[in-house]
Amino acid sequence: MNDPRILVVDDEPAIHRFLTPALSAAGYHVDRADDGAGALRAIATHPPDAVLLDLGLPDMDGKEVIARVRQFSRVPVIVLSARDREAEKIEALDLGADDFVNKPFGVGELMARIRAALRQRGGEQAQVEAVLRVGPLEIDRPRHRVTRDGEEIKLTPKEFDLLAYLARHPGKVLTHRQILGAVWGPAHVEDTQYLRVYVGQLRQRLEAEPAAPTLILTEPGIGYRMAE
Repeated sequence: MNDPRILVVDDEPAIHRFLTPALSAAGYHVDRADDGAGALRAIATHPPDAVLLDLGLPDMDGKEVIARVRQFSRVPVIVLSARDREAEKIEALDLGADDFVNKPFGVGELMARIRAALRQRGGEQAQVEAVLRVGPLEIDRPRHRVTRDGEEIKLTPKEFDLLAYLARHPGKVLTHRQILGAVWGPAHVEDTQYLRVYVGQLRQRLEAEPAAPTLILTEPGIGYRMAE
């Protein structure tokens, strides 16, 4: 099997000098782009398995790159940026980024995010799987049945829909708007308090310790991430 190909998009030579050997040592083939135009060209002509994308590019904002990429590709995109405003993260994720890692970052954290993104690459297949498994949970979609360690847990239809949506994207940050739009519809994308109530209910039913959740994780100010 060929090594997974990672496209690193950043205009800072120091980032490439740091990431290229680290990614190569982890078994990835590394491609490079220094601006948005080069990234779009590389993704279109030699599709990588995942993209590491800086937002501060010399020719266009990285969020524009994400928007353009999503017109023709579902390649996983992990944003690497020194911008730490929640609004920036939410906008990038809403445009189609799969994850967001703040600079400076540790190699271990980044490698874990890449592995999660590569697993997400099979997302189309995961979305049609009849039974989803996340940790101790088994989610039988056709039968609307959830078990934890073999014991059935009763959920309302909407709680089940929310859990199934999160479980189809394990390890991926999902914004409040993405979740609300997918589960409740476009008219409810601003109802974040509504979502918090339902997540709280799910945690009460599913988590061993609801106050210290290990399955449905909060990304403060952004949304939620289902544990892998």
